[in-house]
Amino acid sequence: MENENKLESFVLVHNIAKRHNVGTLARSATAFGVSEMILVGRRDFNAFGSHGSTSHVRFRHFHSLADAKTFLKERDCDICGVEITENAVAVNEHPFKRSTAFLLGNEGTGLSAKECEICDFFVYIPQYGCGTASLNVTVAASIVLHQFGVWAGFSERTREGNKFIVAERPFKQAKKNYCMESSESVAEERRLKRENLSNGFFEDAGKEESPSNLLDTLFDD
Repeated sequence: MENENKLESFVLVHNIAKRHNVGTLARSATAFGVSEMILVGRRDFNAFGSHGSTSHVRFRHFHSLADAKTFLKERDCDICGVEITENAVAVNEHPFKRSTAFLLGNEGTGLSAKECEICDFFVYIPQYGCGTASLNVTVAASIVLHQFGVWAGFSERTREGNKFIVAERPFKQAKKNYCMESSESVAEERRLKRENLSNGFFEDAGKEESPSNLLDTLFDD
C-alpha cells in the first residue's frame, strides 16, 4: 500500500532462521503500513502466523543483498539495521529522514558484517527490564515499524467495535507462500543453478543437507 505522503517503509528478510517468522513479520508489516516485504535468497516462505495478511502486503524477491540495495536506493530509500551497535540510535528518537527499509538480524546471531555494510544507520529498542538480553525478531519488527509509522504520519485505519476494518485482499501470490517472479528473474535463477551444477557445486554436499539448504547457500548472498 502507498501512503498519502509518499513516505514508505519496507522489510528486508534475509538470514531469518525460523521460516514461520516471515508470516508473523507479514502480519506486523500489514498492520503498520509497510509497502513491500523484500525476500533475499529464498523465495518460499512459511505463512504461519500471518492470519491472511500475506495477501495485503506485496512481496518482492532478490537473489542478493546488493540487488536489494540497488532497488531501494533507486527509490531514495534508506536502509536501517535494527541492531544494538555502537552508533545505534534509540528508535523512539525517530532518526528517520525519508522512506526506510528495515533489516532485522538473525534470531540468534543478529546482523552479520555483510548485512551491516549495506545499512545507512542503525536503531535499537530501549529495554527497561533486566530479564532478557533481546527481543523476538517479530516483536522487534513491530516496534520499529510502529515508530516509523508515527514519525511518517501514516493514517490510522478505521475501527469497528474492538477491531480494525480489514480491506479486500489486493494481492495474490502466483503460488501459495511463494514470492512472485518476473520471467527474467526466473530465467536468471535457472541459469545460475545450471552454472553451479556444472561447476560441481553439489558434488561434495553431505547426505543430511537438503537441496533447499544448498539453494540457500547459492542464492543467500
